[in-house]
Amino acid sequence: MAAHWMRRANRAGGGVAVDLGLYVLSAGFAWLTASSNLPAHRPWGAIATIGYAVAALVALTQLITRARGGRGAVVLGTWGAVCLLPLLFEAVQRAGGHLERAQEEVLVVENSGIRLLETGSPFLSRADIAALPEPLLGYTPYQPAMAVFGLPRAVLGVHWYTDARVFFALVTALCLYLALRMAHSRTVGRVRALQAVTVLPVAALTLATGGDDLPVLALTLLGLAYLAKGRDTATGVTLGIAASLKLFAWPVAAVVLVARLLLRRASRSSGVSDAAGGAAPGLARLAVPMIAIPVLTALPALLVNPGAFVENVLKFPLGHGLVKSPAASPLPGHLITENVPGGRYIALGLLGLAALALCWWLIRRPPRTAAAAAAVCATGLLTAMMLMPATRFGYLLYPAAYALWIPFLGSLGPVREPEPAQTLL
Repeated sequence: MAAHWMRRANRAGGGVAVDLGLYVLSAGFAWLTASSNLPAHRPWGAIATIGYAVAALVALTQLITRARGGRGAVVLGTWGAVCLLPLLFEAVQRAGGHLERAQEEVLVVENSGIRLLETGSPFLSRADIAALPEPLLGYTPYQPAMAVFGLPRAVLGVHWYTDARVFFALVTALCLYLALRMAHSRTVGRVRALQAVTVLPVAALTLATGGDDLPVLALTLLGLAYLAKGRDTATGVTLGIAASLKLFAWPVAAVVLVARLLLRRASRSSGVSDAAGGAAPGLARLAVPMIAIPVLTALPALLVNPGAFVENVLKFPLGHGLVKSPAASPLPGHLITENVPGGRYIALGLLGLAALALCWWLIRRPPRTAAAAAAVCATGLLTAMMLMPATRFGYLLYPAAYALWIPFLGSLGPVREPEPAQTLL
């Protein structure tokens, strides 16, 4: 019943009614953010309030005049106004000396690029981190390939165009372009899918002020789009690149890989594999790059300084670093950890039970489409972020985007009916 009413609401006014509500609510959020105590957030709020307000007026005009065309153009224009323009404004100010015009993760990524260029590893050892006046900024809790976004500043120096956020935005835009160009005339949900990664405040604010999550998210969404089109190699390469940047891509890669493996076994037991020409080559084309890319990109850093690799990639995210992660949004897992005796172990236990439930779901009903895989990823990541002892509200962007991409992925297949071998995932 809830899904029925959601579909009806989304179709109201050809989708423009939901657009109007989104832009109005986003304008209110941006207006409140303009008075934030975070220096990087205030400029975004001031600029984005105007951008969302203009988008709301355009959507209202479309609704009154019943003009249904141009919704995608409105989204792109709004993205430029509420994300790219504030990003460039803050990048220019930061290059001019206003160092507070970026969140800490931007500085961390850029410093890791400098270290990668100088030492071959983006990570500092525990002793080097302890010697810093702010040890937290010495940690790089990403996969080694994330340091690539810091190389422009390491090579070219301090300029607005070497800000890591500029390259986060470029990769995000490229991935969205490649995914959306796969759509045909029957594809539904394109505008909503684009909005999910561009004009939603949690996406626009994140990219304009920090941004390292957006290219990871966009790469995983592109991988799911390739999956919907049956392009195994492209899926494996794209998800492998995402997994080489940040741990948040690993659950998506795991869901796709495990589901494909389970479906292959099911098809072999029913004889579909032989009749269709064999599913094993497709599984290999998917799995090899998905696994090899993160392994090969991590290997140099592991060989140069294995202790630093373990300190940054494993110990710090698990809460065993010199300092605690600043991620402390008041979600259930964090509240249990902070307010219940033995709460950390309770939260981790609940997280483990949720992981077992997800595994049971995958085994009993492995997703047979990219849309189904996105639904598993959205549910699993939302549950994990609710129960993790330390997390951030901003991370909810991941499950929200996967959920909003389900209609788009569901209608992304070829216009003609696919062959049996093409429907395995």
